[in-house]
Amino acid sequence: MQINAHHNGQPLAIEVKDVSVSYGDTQVLQNVSLSIEHGVMVALVGPNGAGKSTLFKAILGLIPIHNGQIYIHGLPFSKIRGELAYIPQSEQVNWLFPLTSADVVMLGRQRKIGWFRKPSKLDREIVDESLRRVGLADRRDALITELSGGQRQRLFVARALAQEAHTLLLDEAFSGVDIASQEGLMDMLNSLAEEGKTILLSTHDLTNMSSRFDLCCCLNKHVCAFGKPSEAFTPEVLEELYGTHAYTI
Repeated sequence: MQINAHHNGQPLAIEVKDVSVSYGDTQVLQNVSLSIEHGVMVALVGPNGAGKSTLFKAILGLIPIHNGQIYIHGLPFSKIRGELAYIPQSEQVNWLFPLTSADVVMLGRQRKIGWFRKPSKLDREIVDESLRRVGLADRRDALITELSGGQRQRLFVARALAQEAHTLLLDEAFSGVDIASQEGLMDMLNSLAEEGKTILLSTHDLTNMSSRFDLCCCLNKHVCAFGKPSEAFTPEVLEELYGTHAYTI
């Protein structure tokens, strides 16, 4: 079993090394490298079609990579057990499914419970605590069809907490969510990062939210810049991401 790069005596939360992905003859990611430590919040920023969702799928082991390596906590994806939680774009979810908030969060316990077994008292307590942590304790019995966009994103974070994941990947978490809910979501993610969880959130939206992240990875099929927001968003990088009209942002 190969253990990869360490920092301060522990493996990195996520390490992506020279990863390329192609769909047919179209290269979607080109020699992407990232090293992300534990307990940091990273914004993955880039235009639509930049490869952000593809990078998430590669990290999650959902698509093959054509070269390079990806390690989660120093291990290849096939060797990890529940360390990663994925929070998809809202439009990828069938919100008409008749589940309550508590049902959705309990899905995060499935690996621990095992198939065809009933949740234990501890599982139910973890679900209730996860809902409380994201401010949805009073909505535990509400159907997901009754939740707002911001509440639905919080619900998926609660599922990740119930899963006891150490690293959260949020794909376009701000899409369809009002500004007040975005602020609330950021406050919640900041508190999780302070507890040592690693947050990687993709967005194509360059708002003032970027300053609330520890690091920004600017992606447009390749890594244009990776560092503190104040250092990553240079005029040159913005032009590489969004074209010459980026100067108006």
